[in-house]
This record gives sequence, C-alpha cells and structure tokens, in this order.
Amino acid sequence: MKNYLNYQSSEYDCGPVSLINGIRYLFEREEISPDIIKFIMLYCMDTYNESGEPCKHGTSAAAMKFIGSWLNQTSQVRRLPFSCEFLSKEAVTVLPGSRIHQALEEGAVTVLHVFLEVPHYVLLTGLSDNGEALLFDPYYEEEGTPEFDAEYYSKGIRFINGQPKRANRAVSLERLNRLTKGYYEMGDFPCREALIMKRTDGK
Repeated sequence: MKNYLNYQSSEYDCGPVSLINGIRYLFEREEISPDIIKFIMLYCMDTYNESGEPCKHGTSAAAMKFIGSWLNQTSQVRRLPFSCEFLSKEAVTVLPGSRIHQALEEGAVTVLHVFLEVPHYVLLTGLSDNGEALLFDPYYEEEGTPEFDAEYYSKGIRFINGQPKRANRAVSLERLNRLTKGYYEMGDFPCREALIMKRTDGK
C-alpha cells in the first residue's frame, strides 16, 4: 500500500521530508526498509544558522549529494530497484528535453531546491497535461494566513486538493525556471540543485 506524503514537523526539515516522500511515492509501505528512513533523518539538516545553532539552516547540497550516493550504493548491495542522480547549477532546469523533465516523463520523482521566501525543498512528482510541474510541498499552510494568500494569488501557481499521495501544487514551468527567488522559483544557476529518484524495475 502506498503512503500519504508527509508534511514538515519543523521549519527546517523540508529536505529529509521531501526525500522520504520520494521513497513513499515510489514504493509500497511494505517495501521500505526502516534503516533508509533513519539514515535520511540522521544525515540531513546538517547546517548551522548564524547563531551557531545546529540544524536551523536546513539541509545542504552536500548532504543531498551524499545521501543520493549512499542510496545508490545501498541499492546495489541489496539489489533494490532504485537509483538516484544528483544535478547542480546549469543542469537543473525543468524544460522539455531537460534531464529532469525526461525523468518525470519516465515516472521518476525529483527533490528540487526552490524558494518559498527562503531556500526550500519540494518533491516533483510529474507533469500536467497543460505543461505544469506537479509537486508536493511539505510546508503545510492554511487559508487565511498572509503567506498562504500571497502564494495562492501568485500567477503560475495552482493549488491541488484531494491528491495526498501525489501533489498539492501545480507550478508553471515558466515560473519554476525563473532566475529570481519568488514562490517556487529556482533562482540563479549557482544555487540550483536537484536529486532525481527513480524506480528501476518499471513498477
């Protein structure tokens, strides 16, 4: 049975939650080894804020790359039908013909670094028929809050309800690929990163 996708428990765990959501999206609950969940939570949130407080600057690109490598090695040793591919800088675009776009068309998911007022991770799970990226944002918000309302009325963002195992936003590719740092924009190339997660047995 597939699990619902999760929301963050704090202001800082969007990285590990999006990684685990990728696992939850691709695999049945019965197929997921608990040590993979433990490892992801252990090695994410590896940064410090300006006051030297641990975890309060989220998850670094280095940690994302390391976890992708560890998952690949684990999959090889255990013969799990799973692979990861880390991308950065100019390689991170979501346009027809790009590596991420191709991966989404093939049924893979992608943990993507975007901005939501601050740096943030979301999980891309597919493409809509009208050229949007479908994603699950792990940052839970309710109607009536200023941040939610500003996002809700931003052009190129569509809210999705009733798909808790797949997506809660649809974002235009034009917005997603912008070089600026508005809602669900990736920003300039030096700060871009993504981790493609793929099931390799065709299921």
